[in-house]
Amino acid sequence: MLVTLRIRNLALVTDLTLELPAGLVAITGETGAGKSVILGALNLVLGERADRTLIRSGEEQCTVEAVFDLARGGAGVARVLERHGLEAGADGQLFLKRTLTAAGVNRQFVNGAPTTLGVLAEVGEGLVDMHGPHDHQSLLRPARQLAIVDAYGGLEGMVGEYGKLVGRWGALRAEKAGLIQDERTYARQLELVRFQTQEIEQARLQPGEDVGLEEEYERAHQAGRLLQLGQAALDALTEAEPSVTTQAGVVGRLLGELRRIDARAEVLTGLQAQAMAGLQELQRALADYLDRVEVDPAQLRALEERLNLVQALKRKYGGSVAAILEFGVAARRRLGQLEARDAEVARLNAELEQVSAALTRAGRALTARRQEVLPRLAGAVSAQLRDLGFARSQFEIQLESRPAPNASEAGDGTAVSPPASGWDAVEFLFAPNPGEPARPLRAIASSGEMARVMLALKTVLAALDEIPVLVFDEVDANVGGPTAAVVGAKMRLLARRRQVLCLTHLAPVAAMAGAHFLVSKQAQGGRTVTTIAPLTAAERVTELARMLGGQGEVARRHAAALLREAGG
Repeated sequence: MLVTLRIRNLALVTDLTLELPAGLVAITGETGAGKSVILGALNLVLGERADRTLIRSGEEQCTVEAVFDLARGGAGVARVLERHGLEAGADGQLFLKRTLTAAGVNRQFVNGAPTTLGVLAEVGEGLVDMHGPHDHQSLLRPARQLAIVDAYGGLEGMVGEYGKLVGRWGALRAEKAGLIQDERTYARQLELVRFQTQEIEQARLQPGEDVGLEEEYERAHQAGRLLQLGQAALDALTEAEPSVTTQAGVVGRLLGELRRIDARAEVLTGLQAQAMAGLQELQRALADYLDRVEVDPAQLRALEERLNLVQALKRKYGGSVAAILEFGVAARRRLGQLEARDAEVARLNAELEQVSAALTRAGRALTARRQEVLPRLAGAVSAQLRDLGFARSQFEIQLESRPAPNASEAGDGTAVSPPASGWDAVEFLFAPNPGEPARPLRAIASSGEMARVMLALKTVLAALDEIPVLVFDEVDANVGGPTAAVVGAKMRLLARRRQVLCLTHLAPVAAMAGAHFLVSKQAQGGRTVTTIAPLTAAERVTELARMLGGQGEVARRHAAALLREAGG
């Protein structure tokens, strides 16, 4: 649900913060008071494109911030965040921010992380469905309509299995395409892969060899310098005049005299003895080290050649010995495929034939099940539409099946991968008036008709849809009498599972809401400012009476009665 919406310097709003509750929320106000600013702000923070005219006159930028609680719904949003490497907020909260500057610079953030407008829009699609003149309507897309049919019929498992077959079919086609080519290209590739395989195998590389080899080469290369330094250190210990060991002996004799005079100096003589023993051990170790250092030009050349070979293979096949060995394994596998090309192609053809047959069976079964679902879904939506004032309307679902995948060939004879959702495309069609042909939903001109069709669909699909926030604008267009109360009741029913925001001019609709906000214009500092505030119970009576046509006693009694009937 949408928890908080903050708007700064957008149109007539200076700084406005809305704290919104769950359930059905009504937003009302005089025509022109600025209700559309709420929709504009939501569109902005949900990633729709905007221009600088939205920025309040005299300001350099406008900002919209929104906090969503995904504890109830929003599983689809979590998948989008994961796909783009964005982290979900603490306690299931999601923070969106959008800033538009007078210079035309856009900045957008998801949980504080900067992101692209495209990613913000993708996140927004899973958060809010807007129905009205400012469309943010996922249900208008044919792919979404097909997903609705599958969800209503419980066909997601069949669609998933079909998608796996499509993936296997595509992998086999790609593998086959890698083998089938003209003879000259085949010969060149065979020669190259054979050379790569032999070159890596003949090197007889060992895992981690490059690290030890570089160290060994450096020691051989510096052997002369190592001998020079080691011998100089040994000479300093034993041969120099005076040597370190000679000086240590002098120190020992002096400390011996000191101990004979003062017994407390015995600890000093002990330390000198330890130092002398350490010097002698150092002398032996240094002599042993010098015995093992060998200046061998032949060994140096051999190490240099081996190091050059490893480095050359790294440049060709990867930045490490492990990468080279991995490349060699893949090259050996590829060589086997190329050398046995005919047999491999025959195997792939046989498996492709099996997968294509399975795809055909699965596609036909999926189409058949969808054809069973369509009249049930269309009937359920039609029943809801009758409640909403379309007594003689016509709602249909048109299904078109594509060719079987093994017959899907492009103009050049290459195979065209079938969609992972099956062979079928669906289109929701609607005719609000008798005698008119049914047309696609996206072609409906009246926003009021569109909003009520969406309301009917949402009511039928209430248990299936993951989008947590619904916004209805102009849902009451051309509606009156008992139908208005039905519209409000259906929205309240929807609000049991998700948050519903309704911008309305009808008192029976607004009375059904659990919370009611009033949009108004005020003059502040010589400028017009749009404000919005929650209404108390008494204030709701006053606002509903205004919506009913006046503030007389009859209107107020009617308003109070509407609230009582709605349980508000």
